[in-house]
Amino acid sequence: MRRSVTAVMRVQLHGPTRAVLEIVPANPAIVERESLVLRHEHGDIQVRELAGEHGARVQVASVGAGRLDIEFSSIVDGRTEPEPASELDLIRFMRPSRYCESDLLMPTARWEFVGLEGFAPLDAVVAWVSSHLAYVSGSSLPTDGAARTLLNRQGVCRDYAHLTIAMLRAMDVPARMVSVYAPGLSPMDFHAVVEAHIDGAWYVVDPTRLAPRQSLLRIATGRDAADSAFLTTHDGDIDFQSLEVSAVADVLPFDDIAKPVILG
Repeated sequence: MRRSVTAVMRVQLHGPTRAVLEIVPANPAIVERESLVLRHEHGDIQVRELAGEHGARVQVASVGAGRLDIEFSSIVDGRTEPEPASELDLIRFMRPSRYCESDLLMPTARWEFVGLEGFAPLDAVVAWVSSHLAYVSGSSLPTDGAARTLLNRQGVCRDYAHLTIAMLRAMDVPARMVSVYAPGLSPMDFHAVVEAHIDGAWYVVDPTRLAPRQSLLRIATGRDAADSAFLTTHDGDIDFQSLEVSAVADVLPFDDIAKPVILG
């Protein structure tokens, strides 16, 4: 499968800032073309790449005050399998985290999904979250976690993912968030999905059901949104002004939600 992705954003920096980007696909199979340019109003900015967890490629740049335009594009061919899970991974991804309060939601999860094994908990949780939440752009705050999402009964992709992860962890199923490029997504944006570890492998689910899983392209993987933000800034204030994302696959597959899929 051949996928073409772009991300273009503009921010206004009000002082010297360290910008951390996670918009580059994680260790893709074959990169046909790739370009990342940070264009400051006073000249182009040098970028350093750091190796993140689970194949993530983290871009870091020190930028002065002024307007900053970020332009990324890539063409990726083929698929890659997720890294095998270590024992520490499985422990880590069963613990509560900042946005996935599985300890708070354990009574609800154990009541709703009692007696399920194998793939059944994953299928049941995704169906439950999909049917209990309404997808409403702008309905949640960046600080909202799974418990607040459950109370509000609405959110966007990260909220769906956080609630799914929290419910799965509450039933001792290791689960993690993945930020992705998502061909077929509408409206187009960065997207958040969930991987759950079952029978020795990581399987991807999209509780929003807004994009086919087979064409998703991994960017970053972590406990929750705190580990997968597309832009983080330190030491300076910014105004985020615009973002445009595109993701296209040469073949957009039909996604049979009843079949397990491994993210590649």
